[in-house]
Amino acid sequence: MRNFWLNMPTEIFFGRNQIEVLSKQLKKDGVKSVLLAYGHGSIKRSGLYDKIVSILNENSVKITELAGIDPNPRITSVAKGAELCRENKVDLIIAAGAGSVIDCCKAIAAARYYSGDPWDFFIRKTSVKKALPICAILTLAATGSEMNGGCVLTNEETQEKLPMGSVRLKPKFSILDPTYTFTLPKNQTVAGIADITSHVFEQYFSYPEAALQDYMSEAVLKTVIENAPIVLEEPENYDARANIMWAGTVALNGLLELGKDGDWATHMIEHELSAKYDITHGVGLAILTPSWMKKVLDSRNCSKFAKYGRNVWGITEKDDMKAALEAIEKTADFFKSLGLPQKLSEIGIDDSKFEEMAASALKNSRIGTFKELNKEDIVEIYRMSL
Repeated sequence: MRNFWLNMPTEIFFGRNQIEVLSKQLKKDGVKSVLLAYGHGSIKRSGLYDKIVSILNENSVKITELAGIDPNPRITSVAKGAELCRENKVDLIIAAGAGSVIDCCKAIAAARYYSGDPWDFFIRKTSVKKALPICAILTLAATGSEMNGGCVLTNEETQEKLPMGSVRLKPKFSILDPTYTFTLPKNQTVAGIADITSHVFEQYFSYPEAALQDYMSEAVLKTVIENAPIVLEEPENYDARANIMWAGTVALNGLLELGKDGDWATHMIEHELSAKYDITHGVGLAILTPSWMKKVLDSRNCSKFAKYGRNVWGITEKDDMKAALEAIEKTADFFKSLGLPQKLSEIGIDDSKFEEMAASALKNSRIGTFKELNKEDIVEIYRMSL
């Protein structure tokens, strides 16, 4: 296990009706003006929007709105949001929605104090020196953005989708009420579940070994696997929704990667797909993950895949390679059971951009730490997923 530094400043309010703490938090921090950011109206249909606005009005807080943030958030929304924050002297951003909204708001929080192009943060031209505080009100279990400092944005002009992060971008506090996920469409729920499992895989299949972190990863995976079919059968099952929501937070709040070098190859490869084709991130991950597993599996790492199969799926095969292959099939079958697409061709993607996407994925950094991938490897993973 490597040396590590742990900082978890986000205050979490988890459970039913925790939106009520918003008033107390506003008063405690002396908030006078907020940017209320959200997506395409689901918080209005659910009644969450009215509740937030009511609390803000009760506390005489000025409200500036940024609506219409896309599922693959655009850098153009960041520039617009940053300008709104400057014009209205915003002192808190309320990100009400899924990880896409929270990610966008993190970039806005940083861009508020930067005079250049917000995309500079993503191409490493500058770093976050100061940021507005963020309150995240989560409506979809998926990205873990509610308790970490990372974000991923899309630049439509360059057709790039890149990550950036800073401890300064971790939300000041987050409200996690599982009831806000009751009315989610099935396709959003299952895409979120795929995203959660992928986050765990990226940290589990990595070096060096860290026993406690691996056992925690296995527990998160088992929690999601056990509760996913319940949620699909009973969308308003509170306990199942709560378990998946908290699993999504723990999957990417930093605990599972402590002392390790996360792999993140599947994410970087998928970012090319969603940048070029604007597909749902979790769908792309579900398609690519089994292919990545098959591609990187070899005699040196099959014991780790076998361990995953035995501890998570209950596989009893004693031969490591056979157990590893069975574990990969179990993974693919799980995504299939959720109704997620199995192949890129199912969502209208052909092989015409594979070479271009592979080259683009490698443009800014190496890909993979569990097993480093070159351009030909990435193209093969795309082809295996076709």
